[in-house]
This record gives sequence, structure tokens and C-alpha cells, in this order.
Amino acid sequence: MSRIIAIANQKGGVGKTTTAINLGAALAALEKSVLLIDCDPQGNATRGLGQEAEDPHLYQVLLDDVPLREAVLPTPFPQLDLVPTNRELVGAEVEFVQIEGWEHSLARALGEVGSEYETVLLDCPPSLGHLTVCSLVAADGVLVPLQCEYFALEGVSELIRTVGRVQRALNPRLEIEGIVLTMFDERTNLAREVAAEARSHFEDRVYETVVPRNVRLAEAPSHGLPILQYDIRSRGAEAFLALAKEFLQKAA
Repeated sequence: MSRIIAIANQKGGVGKTTTAINLGAALAALEKSVLLIDCDPQGNATRGLGQEAEDPHLYQVLLDDVPLREAVLPTPFPQLDLVPTNRELVGAEVEFVQIEGWEHSLARALGEVGSEYETVLLDCPPSLGHLTVCSLVAADGVLVPLQCEYFALEGVSELIRTVGRVQRALNPRLEIEGIVLTMFDERTNLAREVAAEARSHFEDRVYETVVPRNVRLAEAPSHGLPILQYDIRSRGAEAFLALAKEFLQKAA
């Protein structure tokens, strides 16, 4: 069966989509089959892979019972597929409350792809709303990007409490897959202090690999490419290849 990982943090601008796109591409480069599902109505993962969310897309999978397989798009990156989304998914937050068992809608849809992919990555919106809960119910683990800036740890603590509530009430197999330090600038005291505090507080849940601030990494989405295609020699590409290897080691 697929290993399903939600990439989540209710704080915006922490590198969730950057992590989802580039971890997915790095796993694919390591010859793992990957499905990335864009669960954020902003659709940044969709556009960051150079795709458009034409029918069918995730909204229709969750609300109109369109089979997930019909919404899967190949990307230019071998072994990395995408389920796209667009702003129509905003409606799910309102419509879910009228549907009994809405929490399990994504989990049911994912049952259709079974073992077709070794890893499924869910790029969650920057909130703890219905779409994030739906993703957590479908997932085996949660990967948390943690920006190395002030107030970052406070947000992660709230997410971990939410994970605990979902685990107890809806998905007992859910666990914290790990915490990834993002936007790390080794030149600043603040970044080093946040990293040290995160490792002290969360211990071995924090990945050894850190994702640095990197201009090429920031530029890549505007070209619709993961960093491995945009600039494989960049520090960002090196970081995500290392992260993918660590991710696979943790799963072994």
C-alpha cells in the first residue's frame, strides 16, 4: 500500500508547497513512484509543477464522487504525478458540513489507487480547517515544515495538538512523521536559535537535513519546475535530495 504523508502547518509561508513539490521530485529522482495531491485551494503546487486544474480536479473527487484516478495528471518529472486543484476547492469548507462522514472523503478516494504509488504527498492549506482535517484522516504521517523564525514553534505545538485529536477520534494510525527546518539562514543567530530550540523540544522528530534560504529554490515555481529540473547544482536541490534520502531511511 502507499505511504500517505500530509505536509501541514497552519502557519502560511513556511515552505509547505516548496517541500511538497521538491520532496516529491527528489523521491521520484530516487526511483520512487510519487503522487502529489494539491489540497490547498490556492493551487500553488499545481502551478508550481507547470499544470492547470482543468476538469476533473480535487474538488470533483471530494464532492462529486469522481474517481481519483481520473484526476491524476502526469508531470514533466518522471515518476511524479499530480492531482491538481483550483479556487473551486474553497467551497469544500462550506459543503463538507452538510455531508455525513466528510472527514473520510479523501481517505475513501485514495483507496482507489491502492498500491499504484509508493508515496502519496498531501499539500495541505495553511489552516486547521476541514481540508486539513480531511488530509490528516487520510494520512499515515504528518511532515511539518518549520520556518526558522520567531513564533514558529508556537504554531507547530498547536498542530501537534490537532494531530493528537485526529488520532484519538478519527485516525489511530496517524503519527508525526517529522519536522523539517525550512528557510534556514545559517548567518543569523535567530535561525540557529530556533533550530536548536526545535531539536531540544522535539528531539529526533526533527530531520537532520535543513532546507536553506536559496534564491534558485524561490525562483523555480515561477517556471513551473521542481528545483531538480530548474537548477540541480543549487543548494536547494542538494538539500531536497538529502531530505528525500533521510525520509526513506526513516521509513525503512
